[in-house]
Amino acid sequence: MADDNNSKLISTLDRSVHPPHLYPAYTSTVKRAPANALMPVAQKISDLTGPTYGEGTIGELDSDLTKNSVVNGEPVGERIIVVGRVLEESGRPVPNALIEIWQANSTGRYIHNRDQHDAPLDPNFRGAGRCLTNSKGEYRFVTIKPGAYPWRNHENAWRPAHIHLSVFGRNFNSRLVTQMYFPGDPLMALDPIYLGLPEKARPLLISSYAHDITEPEWALGYRFDIVLSGSRQTPFE
Repeated sequence: MADDNNSKLISTLDRSVHPPHLYPAYTSTVKRAPANALMPVAQKISDLTGPTYGEGTIGELDSDLTKNSVVNGEPVGERIIVVGRVLEESGRPVPNALIEIWQANSTGRYIHNRDQHDAPLDPNFRGAGRCLTNSKGEYRFVTIKPGAYPWRNHENAWRPAHIHLSVFGRNFNSRLVTQMYFPGDPLMALDPIYLGLPEKARPLLISSYAHDITEPEWALGYRFDIVLSGSRQTPFE
């Protein structure tokens, strides 16, 4: 039965929503894309039943990236609030889903030994957080708006500001990894990762400004819903 389910998933994956494995303008896919047809792999009981996550594994400040790694003062940059829901195709909310995010700091720099471009690190910003969705499938992060950064994919290549999101269900097989962009960013029109998406799917990765979430004199709000299946499924990497 597991083989049948995997075969069905592979054969019905909607490529009008998700990016292709090979998109030459995104140069990493040339070596990374599979050369042969995908094959189903039988699932084991451990794949379906564990590990699981509970509220006890989430720290009080894990979802506030402006506080969860402060050393001496607050991080530098524009404070933002990112909210949204995790939904099934029917619109039913998905509670207790683990969401992890990671991002560059306000100057476009990651804390990673491979990121050595000429922009300052922020000692008060680790760039990572996590939370569980509530009973309504809702999540909320407080963070700093990330900056654009160069990435050497092509001449004068810059990535638009974005936040990476990973959504887990109750086991590692139910994981979706995606990116959230910000409205009006001119670099999206030049970005092969964004342009590698089918045209109809591109708006699904752009957050919307949320004035009802914006807090006066403190932070702008953005809304980004994540849909796990169907024609409005959030494109994944």
